Order: sequence, then C-alpha cells, then structure tokens
Amino acid sequence: MTEWIMTSWLAAAMVVAGGLGMYVTVIALSRIFGLRSFSKMSGFDFAITIATGSILAAVFIAKDPPLLQGIAAMVILFAMQAAVAEMRKRFRFVESIVDNRPRLIMWGGEIDEKQMLKAKITRADLIAKLREANVTRFEQVHAVVAETTGDISVLHGPPDQDLELGLLDGVIGAERFEANVRA
Repeated sequence: MTEWIMTSWLAAAMVVAGGLGMYVTVIALSRIFGLRSFSKMSGFDFAITIATGSILAAVFIAKDPPLLQGIAAMVILFAMQAAVAEMRKRFRFVESIVDNRPRLIMWGGEIDEKQMLKAKITRADLIAKLREANVTRFEQVHAVVAETTGDISVLHGPPDQDLELGLLDGVIGAERFEANVRA
C-alpha cells in the first residue's frame, strides 16, 4: 500500500540529481541556441517547446532517471530547431513547408467565413477572442488574424484610425482589403 507513496532515499536523490542535471542542461542550451528555443513564433517552435517539456518530464518521473539520455535528447532537439531556423532563413521553400501562413479572418467588422473555416476557427472562438481583447463593438475591429502559432491577434482601435497595411504582410486574405487601407 505504501509503495505508491513512499520511495527510497536513493531513488529520491536520483530524481533530484536528474532534475538538476536537466535544469542546467536547459539553461546551457538556451544560452547557446538563444531564446527562440522557447518561443512560440511558429507551430514548429511550439512543438519543440512541448517536446522539451516531455523530455524533462521523462527524466523526472522515470524509475531510473536516464540523465544522459535526456541530455542527448535535449541537445538533438535544440540543434534540430537551430538547423531548421537557419534553413528557414536561407530557403523560402523550407519556411513554406515548416510554417503555416497567418490568415485574415475578420476585417473592419466583416467576418470571412471561408478563412475561418480554413483556420478551423468557430464563430464562438472568434467572439471569445474579441472579448479577451476588450472589443465592445465590431466596428472597433480593424483586423483579426489567425497566426501561424494558432494564436488569434485582434487589431482594434477607434473606427476613424486606419490600419497600417504592413501589419498584414504575408497574411492570407489581406490582399482583398488592400484597397481599403491607407498605408
């Protein structure tokens, strides 16, 4: 009965040592590879962040914490992310494979149902994000963008304030509204 509550001091010490080892590893790798390691700038970055957490958890909860395996996995993960980030900068086709493109799902109070469907966002999701952004009237909304990470950006302000077109660079659906925007 007490096996699931109690553990040996040696096992507890191994968990502490594994945890400290992984903590130091993550700090060292984030210093070497940069803070992008934990960004959510793209779906790929988000997946790497989740994988990092999974590796940390595996080392922490394993019966015999595989510290060296965890360190090796982290090094490979961080190196892969750095390599993909570098390839994304150098080769456009890699960026198009790895990253989604943001989608314009609302413009000036007009909801684009087609883009919402493609982004797999419901009207209820959109309305919730508008509330989170403290939008009190649809006419305050200049644009709503489904970002590459899955986040929703709500660009809003007074109705008489124009949205700068550069904020929609690379956004699918923005070209429909270029004529309405003064740069």
